[in-house]
Amino acid sequence: MPSIHEILKEYWGYDAFRPLQEDIIHHVLEGKDALALLPTGGGKSLCFQVPALAQEGICIVVSPLIALMKDQVENLKKRGILAAAIYTGMSRRAIVQTLKNVAHGPYKFLYVSPERLETGLFQEYLPAMDVNLIAIDEAHCISQWGHDFRPAYRRIAALREELPDVPVLALTASATAEVQQDILTQLALRNAPTFRQPFLRPNLSYSVLKVEAKPAKIVDIIGKVPGTAIVYARSRRRTVEIADLLRMHGHSAEHYHAGLPAAERAKRQQDWIENRTRVMVCTNAFGMGIDKPDVRLVVHADIPDSLESYYQEAGRAGRDGLKSYAVLLYTPQDIRDLDALHEQRYPSFEEIKAVYSALVNFLQIPSYTGEDRSYTFHYDTFVRNFGLDPFRALYALKALEGEGWFDYNDRSYMPPTVTFQTNKRGLNEFQEAHPDLEPLLTTLLRTYAGIFDVPVFVSELQVAQLMGVHIDEVTAGLKRAAAFGVIDYTPQNEDPKLVFRRHRVNVDDFRMNTAPYEARRAHFRARVGQMISYTSAEECRSQFINHYFGESDGPACGICDRCLARKKKPLDGADFERIRVRVEGALADRPLTVDLLLAALGDVGANQLWPVLDFLQAEQRLRMDGNGLLTYR
Repeated sequence: MPSIHEILKEYWGYDAFRPLQEDIIHHVLEGKDALALLPTGGGKSLCFQVPALAQEGICIVVSPLIALMKDQVENLKKRGILAAAIYTGMSRRAIVQTLKNVAHGPYKFLYVSPERLETGLFQEYLPAMDVNLIAIDEAHCISQWGHDFRPAYRRIAALREELPDVPVLALTASATAEVQQDILTQLALRNAPTFRQPFLRPNLSYSVLKVEAKPAKIVDIIGKVPGTAIVYARSRRRTVEIADLLRMHGHSAEHYHAGLPAAERAKRQQDWIENRTRVMVCTNAFGMGIDKPDVRLVVHADIPDSLESYYQEAGRAGRDGLKSYAVLLYTPQDIRDLDALHEQRYPSFEEIKAVYSALVNFLQIPSYTGEDRSYTFHYDTFVRNFGLDPFRALYALKALEGEGWFDYNDRSYMPPTVTFQTNKRGLNEFQEAHPDLEPLLTTLLRTYAGIFDVPVFVSELQVAQLMGVHIDEVTAGLKRAAAFGVIDYTPQNEDPKLVFRRHRVNVDDFRMNTAPYEARRAHFRARVGQMISYTSAEECRSQFINHYFGESDGPACGICDRCLARKKKPLDGADFERIRVRVEGALADRPLTVDLLLAALGDVGANQLWPVLDFLQAEQRLRMDGNGLLTYR
């Protein structure tokens, strides 16, 4: 087998690993469990992809979002690495074919949504797979104390029982000390060390601004900070309004949210990645799995409900290590709304019971039926038909999901898949008989590796761009080829799926365990409280974030709004003496210019330094020569 450095060079073109990556890889290659905390853009995927390629067998990757799985599978295939995915909503035929190919073919990665782990099909084929590693992406989802708890993640423990000798690598970008411990416990990780990169981002300048008119301030900030930018907004309507306003002021901007058609989302995302669009105004549906290192600015038009979410989203700026900015805007009303958010996020038992009653009636599930059945669930129609408050109903559904009644992802979407159903000889004969379809079929074969063997995620927009035709022509061609039986084509399905895990009960018999629910409510309120405290904290923003995630005290960043404000304050006696001692220490070994001295002192501003220098020169303890070099006597 090739070495890990040869794999890194061959498939990714890198000569060296990032900090901690090599340590994690060696650890799991020794067959040991581990928890890896690497910040957004820290290269988490390589920590399981490289060791999987360095040994025989396949790596099972548990991932929460279909879109994220799709991106990683496609990226691996582009590098010539065979990967596949199974997830809720795929047809039985497609799942069986994928599992057969993975069990008996040269595949290296199988991406699995947590809902698929306990299904009979998966369990049937699992013994035939030579699994060398289990990777749990977004591992914080397993903890009820985390900011993105997914009850389906609790099923991962059963996979561990089936493969007791296979190492498990849990990965996340953000987790408090409490969540880290819960991950170790829930996954039953054995003597697992925690590999952690510092949460400090020394090139990222955090600022929090209390404003009256957010749209005007966003226009002002976008105008002052050059380069690619992201603006996060809470609602779809606000993304449209802000993007329109930015365009009115001459900025290249687009909006993005989960309600847009998949093809349009893909086009807007690609335009932004390739710098044809400068500013993406979006909900938090945007950003997951996108690797764009040169984002210079992230603005939050609304306050997230947790520092985990804020750190992850703000951290999409400056992944290339260059100076970047994260700006959070708020009004006093935002703080009041956030402080009351727990009431909306955690409805009462009676509200949850009422939503359960409405749901089973909406889906027309007879009593004592429904277990393991999948239902297409249009949320907007549901709340409109039953006159429900859309926000409270959504969180009542999440409470029901947390109790194990069903699995529901309101942002799920199934990309189109294509598999060729004929051999190459049959394909050649078909193309001769139908030359109008030959360009489409040839483009598919050239673009998507493994398309003869397994259902492959296909971007109809990408195919249309490669062919130089409209996307509707590609869709029509795929349908025609499928009608002839040459390909198996599953069109894109953006209908969210709700999968019941229990039989329906009569409403009078509905029960739930309220103790853990109330504990989560209290924990959520405390987490929101920390987010509110961040907006008004006097300490360095980076230090506040470090403390929240359990990091030890480090130096102040020197570039956030709090640090910059301190640099502008007039000196008192204690500060004067502290800076004098540091100046003497910095100049003890060699002369420095004022600029170099400022760089050496780090968190001292020029307006603070000059009074000290003037004093030392007056006392004849400091001399500046004609070249501007300061020498301490």
